[in-house]
Amino acid sequence: MSLTFCNIHFTQQPEKVVYISNALMKNLKMTGKKNIQLRLGNEVVPARVRPIKKSGNHLYIGSAVQNKIHVPKAGGVFLRNLQQNEFQLGPLIGILSDGPANSINKPFSSRTGFIKQLLREGNKKAYTFAFTPKDINWQDETVRGYFLNDNGVFTRKIVPLPDVVYNRLPSRKAETSVSINQLRDRLSRKRIPFFNWSFFNKSDIYNLLDQDPNVNRYVPESHMNPTTERLKDMLERHQFVYYKPSSGSLGKGIYRMTYLPKRGYFVRYRKNAENVLLRFNNFNSLMRMLDAKHGRLLRGYVIQQGIRLIEIDNCPIDFRFHMHKNGNNQWVVVGIGAKKSGRGSVTTHLKNGGSLLTPEQALSRSFGARSDEVLKQAKQVAISLAEVIELHHQHLLGELGFDLGIDQDEKIWMFEANAKPGRSIFNHPSLKNEGIASVEHIMEHCLYLSKFRRRISQ
Repeated sequence: MSLTFCNIHFTQQPEKVVYISNALMKNLKMTGKKNIQLRLGNEVVPARVRPIKKSGNHLYIGSAVQNKIHVPKAGGVFLRNLQQNEFQLGPLIGILSDGPANSINKPFSSRTGFIKQLLREGNKKAYTFAFTPKDINWQDETVRGYFLNDNGVFTRKIVPLPDVVYNRLPSRKAETSVSINQLRDRLSRKRIPFFNWSFFNKSDIYNLLDQDPNVNRYVPESHMNPTTERLKDMLERHQFVYYKPSSGSLGKGIYRMTYLPKRGYFVRYRKNAENVLLRFNNFNSLMRMLDAKHGRLLRGYVIQQGIRLIEIDNCPIDFRFHMHKNGNNQWVVVGIGAKKSGRGSVTTHLKNGGSLLTPEQALSRSFGARSDEVLKQAKQVAISLAEVIELHHQHLLGELGFDLGIDQDEKIWMFEANAKPGRSIFNHPSLKNEGIASVEHIMEHCLYLSKFRRRISQ
């Protein structure tokens, strides 16, 4: 397969003809060809070839060709030869999300800014657009996508189904509907790569990692839907545990439970933006409270061993590792944020009063001169965890977020794995470049999955 980056131009030529510079003809081994099939996405049009004397890689497309395969704009994209006479423009990259249908400036709600970043980066090498499930016309196999013009304004254009889809649907509810399941199934049948498939279920990930001998030592003891006997046993053996919903996110519904033999049972949780601390004389009183608040929903909870983490100012620290597949399909650590819990908070989530530091700031307080070595080890653990999850996961992954902790003995622990990690760590001034690199990695992985990228030599 030959792959060349070229400049696309539009002409008003009403016939199905393309004008190709000599350099591009040579690079794609098209010399001597009179006719080709030109493809964009799943649309194909036959066209006559007219060579032109012009330096550089240039392709001039007549209006009849442009309209037939819905080429969205002029500019730089890749052109590759699929077969002897078939050549494909692209890639056509789709960013799937959702939002209010009546908003022109923010069609994807709070995610609009991030999606604009993706489109700006994607436009450098591809046709990149955002879309919602409602924008797909399955009968015509086209999408009415949101493109970004040079002024940063969204414009709507109809294009074929994309070559690859990056899933940024915002919630579990949004992606578990019948229509979304049908969307994923249809894309799978058409062999269109679709990553990241869905949010993770905590208990599934814990079970997956627990069964792999390469990484199970990094996961605290965890049990899905524990009996009261199991919960009591965990408290007595570990002194404190976390009790959290298996399908939860952002720290919602999490309880931190502590058992002190001579003082009783203590429970911390978040309620109406406030941190709550309750004390119970006996275990049965604690369980009555939980049952009254959640009832049958407790069947969806996970109990997890508590870990005594390194601290700053008596506040525990954990770390968000933002992982990406690079353009060579390998897992890399792109950004790390250290999260310091707020006073009395159950978690280190920033929305619950936590604060953000760089990993160097956090580790130097605990490990001094050894902080670089500890950080290097944590990065290696994060990559191993990502590789194992991908190995056992049945769908494509290209991005992961890990909440890792480090205890006083330098042991590393994995508390959470997120298939669609938030991006709040990139708000830190020292992590701005990492935020840019994150967007670049997403686009590079899209090029890889769509086969519009040369493999990097090792």
